[in-house]
This record gives sequence, structure tokens and C-alpha cells, in this order.
Amino acid sequence: MKRVIAGIAGISAVTAVALVTATPAHAAPADPVKALKSQFIPGKGVKFTDRTVLIVDGKSTHFLRRTGSFQFGKAGIAASDISAKYAATDSTGTFAPERTIRIGTTTYTQGGIYRQKLPEGKSWYKDQGGMTGGASGWLSQLVNVAEPATLKTLLSSAKQAHGSYSGTTTFARLAKVSPWFRATLPIRSSDKTVVTFKLTLGRNGLPQRLTTSYPATGLFDSDAWEGKTVSVETRFTGWGSKVSIKAPPASKVTTKLQSDDG
Repeated sequence: MKRVIAGIAGISAVTAVALVTATPAHAAPADPVKALKSQFIPGKGVKFTDRTVLIVDGKSTHFLRRTGSFQFGKAGIAASDISAKYAATDSTGTFAPERTIRIGTTTYTQGGIYRQKLPEGKSWYKDQGGMTGGASGWLSQLVNVAEPATLKTLLSSAKQAHGSYSGTTTFARLAKVSPWFRATLPIRSSDKTVVTFKLTLGRNGLPQRLTTSYPATGLFDSDAWEGKTVSVETRFTGWGSKVSIKAPPASKVTTKLQSDDG
């Protein structure tokens, strides 16, 4: 875990780009949480994309893009499969493309910070209770509106206008209600960190677009992150589509990592 935190904390921003424009809002039914729970059918799920930018002095810098899917069970999210690609590259693996499969509480990670630390012949690192999105999750979407409790928490204090909800929450509230948040960000600088959000629902009442932003110092207690804001946009597509997420072949999986000196 210390290696993960050190690698992430050393990341610097790259070429600036504009934020993606908003999707038009639609009127939503009275109970979005009920609409979400209706999607919890084994073998069904939803696809999503995340886009992270770092904002410094009002300028937005593209940092990370992720694509993924959730597979549902009767009680909610049963599995996830997320691929991440950074805007920057380096030789250490910190910025290497990364894929993370999580089934229940077991995580399988390929690439990223583990790329050069796997034994010969192995391409996946297995971690019981590992992070939901690998190292990329620290600077991706921390708020998962595919969780009923999380969605309910956001809506409970949000302002509504034409199918869109906006407001704030905190790391502490998210940690209390969201297994996704706790597994994505197991260590953080301050639970008092305020998260500003805007959520757009489709006509079916299901999440369509979520944007969140929060000060980077909520993640890392470091002068290097002072004045930086993390902003993430998530778009959901294909609610109710067939999703099947499986563990990697056992022959390619290891629970052992090589030391830095090999």
C-alpha cells in the first residue's frame, strides 16, 4: 500500500484540455433509488466511462480516462471490470495502462504499478480485499451512484432541476454508506473533504452523467497538491445490458510480487 501511495503522490499533470460539455437533462421519476434497484438482475449490468482532469489556477489538465462495466447480482454490484489509461507515460509503471477486475472483494490487477513486479509467466496480481480500480482509482470517480445507499445520500440533500441534482457531500458521509468509496480510497488525508456533485438522470430515472470535484489535499496531505482540484466526469450507458465478468485464467495469476531489485 505504501508503494501505491508513493507512486500516486508523485504524479504530475500534463497537457491541458477543456472539460466535456454537459448532457441535456431530462425529467426523472419520483424515486430514482427504486429505479436503480430494479436493475439488480444477475447477469445484467451497465457500462461507464470516467474522465479525470486536474484543475490548477482555473486551468484544466487531462489526467486519466477509464472505461468499465458493473455486473449486478440481486443485492447490487457483484463484479466490476475497469481499464485505465493515463495521459502521461513513464518507465516506472506508475503511468502504465491498468486493468482491474473485482469479483466480490477479490481484485485482479494487470499492468500499472505491478507491471514490472510480477513473476515470469504471470500477468495478473490477485489481492483479497484490494482496491476497486487499482491505483487509478485514487484519482478517478470516488462516488458510485450505482449503489442505492450512495445515490440516496446524494439525493437527500441535493437541489433538483429538470432531472438534474446538485449539491455537496463529504468523504466521511461516503465512507459511511459506500463500500465502493471505502475500497477505492482506503487511506485518505481528511474525511472532512467536501465533494461537489451534479447528477443527471435519464427519463428512466437511472444515472446518466455524474460530475464530482474535490480538493486534491483531501487525498494527499502534501504541499505539492495544494491549490489543485480533482474533477471527474462519469457517463453511464447500456443499463440492463448483458454483462459477464470472470476472473483471469488461474495460470496467469499470482499473489506474489517481486522486490524492486528483482
